[in-house]
Amino acid sequence: MLKIRLRRMGAVQKPQYRVVVAESTTPRDGAFVEIIGTYNPLTDPETFKVNEQKVKYWISKGAQPSDTVKRLLTKAQII
Repeated sequence: MLKIRLRRMGAVQKPQYRVVVAESTTPRDGAFVEIIGTYNPLTDPETFKVNEQKVKYWISKGAQPSDTVKRLLTKAQII
């Protein structure tokens, strides 16, 4: 099953995340299918940029967003 989830990037104590579509069995920072956005929790306010068309495409193909990504998408009024 495909999941839309966060992949951690950035230095120690300075996390940045990529929003990716990945197989649910792969590790957090492992292989992924496609990068569809970014998330930076350290900015004020937090920065969340995502390609809305790609999100809707992958959800229509059966990808399930993780709890965190679902919260971010709802906050951005995408789903």
